[in-house]
Amino acid sequence: MSSRIHVLYFAQVAEIAGTRREEWTIDAPVQVSTWLDEVVRKHPGIEPLKQRLKVAINQYYVNHNATINPGDEVALFEPVTGG
Repeated sequence: MSSRIHVLYFAQVAEIAGTRREEWTIDAPVQVSTWLDEVVRKHPGIEPLKQRLKVAINQYYVNHNATINPGDEVALFEPVTGG
């Protein structure tokens, strides 16, 4: 059975994707790094940012080894620096 995840894009990632939010269908839990490969296939312009992207699942920062489950909200954004 497949389910959806809610994807949010911020800042330059949203500009490249051409949207701030999308719904994705996933059939099973997936590792963030594997899912990011799919994001790059869909939005090739994100490739140069891929390794430094920050990811949050359900509003908690996670590393690229974390698991995305059906029904999750996933946010993608670049690291923010202050000064």
